[in-house]
This record gives sequence, structure tokens and C-alpha cells, in this order.
Amino acid sequence: MSENVSIQTSDGVAIVRFTQLERRNPLSRSVIEYLHALADDLATDASVEKVILTGIGDAFASGANLNEIAALSAEDAPEFARLGQSLMQKIDELPQIVIATVNGHCFGGGLDLALACDARIASPNARFAHPGASLGIITGWGGTQRLPRIIGEARALEMFFSAEPISAERAFTIGLVDVISDDLLGSALRSEKGI
Repeated sequence: MSENVSIQTSDGVAIVRFTQLERRNPLSRSVIEYLHALADDLATDASVEKVILTGIGDAFASGANLNEIAALSAEDAPEFARLGQSLMQKIDELPQIVIATVNGHCFGGGLDLALACDARIASPNARFAHPGASLGIITGWGGTQRLPRIIGEARALEMFFSAEPISAERAFTIGLVDVISDDLLGSALRSEKGI
């Protein structure tokens, strides 16, 4: 169990919540490793038909812990990138319907995680960004591949290069999110195919 992630399972649905609100729910190494183990368990759990990922407060997930990234050596960085990449691939390949219910900020690696899901449902105040360009880095967790497939190359490049957040309404318009809802969990629970 991770102190920064909670799991609730009932009636074939697993709700995974990121709970480190004071840091906007970063995907730290410990959280990523925990999610790896959880994905392995879910992959063989026939009792779970749907997985819902969400955050608390005003954040879904803010991406990698920047302090951890800053501490990486040149030798360690590729391993850390592979750790995130392989997690996103596991999420992408889960047999269950996996839905990101984006309740607020969905930035960087958090956006990569949402992109690996089958569907994305956003609250009206959700915001999406890949801020790496403003930090002198680029995501290494698969977002550069998944985002263009979902919203098209031109729009993806605009998001990557500008590093500016976009609103839920804009995300819906360009196809990044499937639904905008004031009742995220209700919409995800009612969904038959993720949307």
C-alpha cells in the first residue's frame, strides 16, 4: 500500500485515488512502483471489470516529482524513463476498461497517465498541460507518441512547444477528453465503454 494512493474496490470497479494533495499528486518513484504492482495484480483479476483513476482536491496528477528528476544522474535518467514508459504500457494493456476522471490539474506525467487510459472524463475546471518545454525537459513516458495519435500531430506539437495549460472545454473540442461532467465518478460508473 502507498500512503499517496488509495484503492477502493466494489462491484467490479476499482477506484484508484492519488492523495498527496499538498504536492498536487506527483507521480513519484514510489507511486510509480506501487502502480506497477497494482497493474500486475489487476491484469489477472477477473473480478474487476473497470478501473477508475482520479485525484483529490484540484489535482488529478501533476506528473513526475521534479526534485527526483533533478537528482537523477545521466546514467540513472534512462532507467527512470523506462520505469514510467513501462507503467503507461501496462495501463494501456490492462484487460479492464480504464478511465481517467480528471478532477483538476493533469500535467506532465499525469497527462501521460491519462493518455494511457481508454477514456478521459474531465470536470469543467480540469486543466491539461505538458509543461516540460518551459522546464527544459520533455516527457519520457510515452506522451510524445500517444498525444498525437489522440489529438493529431499539429495540436500535440502546440501543446508540447507552448507548455501552456488548456481548459477542459478546449480539451473536449480537440478530442483529448471524451466527456465533461460535474459528476466524474457517476459518469465513469455509468459508462459501458469508457465514454
